[in-house]
Amino acid sequence: MKLRVFKILKHTKVEGPKIRYCIWVQGCSRHCKGCQAPHTWSHTGGKLYDTGEIIKDILAQKNIEGVTFLGGEPFEQAEALGEIALAVKKNGLGVLCFTGNTIETLKLNPKNQTLLENIDLLIDGPFEQDKLDYSRPWCGSSNQRYHFLTNRYDEKIFTEYKNKVEININKDGTVFMNGMGDFDEIMQKVDLIPIKK
Repeated sequence: MKLRVFKILKHTKVEGPKIRYCIWVQGCSRHCKGCQAPHTWSHTGGKLYDTGEIIKDILAQKNIEGVTFLGGEPFEQAEALGEIALAVKKNGLGVLCFTGNTIETLKLNPKNQTLLENIDLLIDGPFEQDKLDYSRPWCGSSNQRYHFLTNRYDEKIFTEYKNKVEININKDGTVFMNGMGDFDEIMQKVDLIPIKK
């Protein structure tokens, strides 16, 4: 099966508990106002990967606690991500997934079943700019909800983790920021110019 991907970051400390393998999927139909990742909206951008190739790469990593799916909208590629989630869960890794949908809506679509059954923590709800709130880990607006779908993670995350941002400098000099925070303010402070895509 194929998965359209914007970016893979093999080790990150800011996209969920501990060190994680992070997959930003490419493609989102929601287009939330104020979204930090509009470059992930296009359904024709990014790169196609074979899910088996991704699974093999995840399992080859050392010292990761789990995998995080975000984007883009992960549930627009639920079947491919479900295959990945099932494989990594069988190998003892945790799965965190973000979605702009609500869990109630996701449960109505049978294509989402495998992915939903293999997520430990689901953070749902669209980003709402008028409800901007960085007080909780990994969320950008106060309407977004945490669903602990297994006992792997629990409410201790609210005291153990704070929002942080990582800045990655690529070999070609481009900068990739991830995590949760005011990216525009950070770029102004360090005099960075965003690349328009």
